[in-house]
Amino acid sequence: MGRHVSEFVLQRSQVVTVPIEEAWRFYASPDNLQAITPPWLFFRVEQAPDELTAGSLLHYRLRLFGVPIRWLTEIRNWDPPRSFVDRQLQGPYRLWEHTHTLTPVEGGTEIRDRVRYRVPGGRPVDLIVRRWLKRIFDYRAKRTSELLSTS
Repeated sequence: MGRHVSEFVLQRSQVVTVPIEEAWRFYASPDNLQAITPPWLFFRVEQAPDELTAGSLLHYRLRLFGVPIRWLTEIRNWDPPRSFVDRQLQGPYRLWEHTHTLTPVEGGTEIRDRVRYRVPGGRPVDLIVRRWLKRIFDYRAKRTSELLSTS
């Protein structure tokens, strides 16, 4: 019988002051992924289509503590301009499934992120990983607001 592997969830929400169509265009461009990723991750998109659609593959690399990591993600459940899912096909997690949901609200668009993930080492390792993820998603929220308010 296999070992039980814990699954973890990180959820975030923010409101940006642009219409849903503008927020969707921002997220449908792979170039913006690099723009909203903290510089300390040394994140680079190596290969991606000009615009995301269902089935798009994104190849990227990053560094954690000087260790290079390659990551391959597939775009799934593409539902413009409301939601999509990116799922890791190859990378550091045992599971990484990031659901992006956009909802029009008064004064702009609510952006919700829900990440389901599993890490090698389970809960003890997640104590460290969760801190990193919170820092990454704090940075993403700040940069997303900055970039969308100037577009």
